[in-house]
Amino acid sequence: MITVNLTQLRMLEGWLEKEPLSHRKVAFPFYNATGTENSSVVYFELEPGHSLGTHTDSAEEIILILQGNAELSLGEEVGQLIKNEMAIIPIMIPHNVRNIGIGTLKVIGFFSSSNVESTFLEPVMPLNQKIAGAPPIPTDHPLTWNEIANKIIPS
Repeated sequence: MITVNLTQLRMLEGWLEKEPLSHRKVAFPFYNATGTENSSVVYFELEPGHSLGTHTDSAEEIILILQGNAELSLGEEVGQLIKNEMAIIPIMIPHNVRNIGIGTLKVIGFFSSSNVESTFLEPVMPLNQKIAGAPPIPTDHPLTWNEIANKIIPS
């Protein structure tokens, strides 16, 4: 059984260089490198005023707001989501999530693929590349997210 405690995840930090309010903490607790076959999960946190940055995903996504108030831009639509609300983000539709609340926004995204690539309009730092998402870690056996995060950013 593969399980994850969200409070014990090692979070990766990222931002968009030209967008000062785009700092985020991200983890991919479930995807192909952790042992999934047909789905993946992203967990992210945004501080007040910060956003992910506009991007597209290579798989359909369902987001669930765990804590806080979010503004979701989806194509030409803009709406708000609060704790316990969900939204569907179709494959390859440009979207952005922004924290419009006063506390940390915590969101979980469920993808219909075990490997997801997110393509941003601006390069994601510190990687300095527009394509981000579930880290492509070669492995011959499933790893935990924290093991993967330690390979990316050693302690």
